Amino acid sequence: MSLTDARTKNAKPTPKPYKLTDERGLYILINPNGSKLWRYQYRFLGKQKLLSIGSYPDIGLGEARRIRDEARTLVAAGGDPSAEKQVAKRAALEVETNTFKAIADEYIAKLVREGRSPTTIHKISWLLDMACNGVASSGGFGSLAIRQVTAPQVLTTLRLVEARGTHETAKRLQSTIGAVFRYAVSTARADNDPTYALKGALTRPVVTHRAAITDKAALGGLLRAIDGFNGQSSTVAALKLLAVLAPRPGELRFATWEEFDLEAAHWAIPAARMKMRREHRVPLPLQAIAILKKLKELAGQSKFLFPSLRTILKPMSENTLNAALRRLGYTQEEATAHGFRATFSTLTNQSGLWNPDAIERHLAHIEGNEVRRAYLRADFWDERVKMAQWWADQLD
Repeated sequence: MSLTDARTKNAKPTPKPYKLTDERGLYILINPNGSKLWRYQYRFLGKQKLLSIGSYPDIGLGEARRIRDEARTLVAAGGDPSAEKQVAKRAALEVETNTFKAIADEYIAKLVREGRSPTTIHKISWLLDMACNGVASSGGFGSLAIRQVTAPQVLTTLRLVEARGTHETAKRLQSTIGAVFRYAVSTARADNDPTYALKGALTRPVVTHRAAITDKAALGGLLRAIDGFNGQSSTVAALKLLAVLAPRPGELRFATWEEFDLEAAHWAIPAARMKMRREHRVPLPLQAIAILKKLKELAGQSKFLFPSLRTILKPMSENTLNAALRRLGYTQEEATAHGFRATFSTLTNQSGLWNPDAIERHLAHIEGNEVRRAYLRADFWDERVKMAQWWADQLD
């Protein structure tokens, strides 16, 4: 006998579960706790199987019959309703858990485990925040399942960034989004990287090299200006060390006293802070040692050579050194903190006294040719020690 709405509604629980049968394999299970659950019983490949449809009254009799009929049609076509339901359930779970943001967070965590610098992590997180949340509250796709994100959606976000005139940022954002997709592909949660289809879509940013002084007379003027700077003594020392040692500004800002051996006259920068994730040793000429000894008297209890004015637990701001150059009267087009590296490279190469490979190694540059890099493993230490002292003398 077929079920009716009234019979289904009025069914009372008993100490043991029991069934009220409808027709064509559909029945409702009445449990002792009062729950009423729809079930569809069918045979597939010679085996008795059961499809859970849902609970009453969330699903009424008419809806239960419609779902049963769809399941019967699937069985007739050679499909298994229970298996199809599990596939759909897994797909829904994937949509919920494998969002672009979730995988982007995983990607960032992977970079942290690999020892990427805090500055790099911060920049990548900043870029991916634009991808996830959009620009000016539009264009974000962080909540979408990563398989659902399309090239046009990515392009919309990139165009919003580009519209601000920040072409370099848009280009870096495209590269970073692509890195997340490639990570998802490698972990079997995406099929492709849609940013490949966007090559050439963005405005090519104009490459502007960091300003550097490469004329000897002009360099002398800058060094005299630094000597006469009336700012913080630690800032003066940092500018002098940038000129003498030619490190990346971030490597110097985050430098700690434990990295320096003044007796052995070298500075060992740990791999975690290097751009190429390799430890880098820098020879210390006499002038640098003199600056460091004087600086030690100013550093107090901080582990950093250049602690922040606000707290000794953090290094100086990344804007401090460039701001000091601006106060000295040098515009951004004339001199930058990073530009001291180009100054060193240009003038040491022009001298003709030093092996170009030794100069590149001093700057912690990695040989671009893979074959040549495999054979070029020397760090040219002895030559670099002599070159460092020669350079410091030239600056004097």
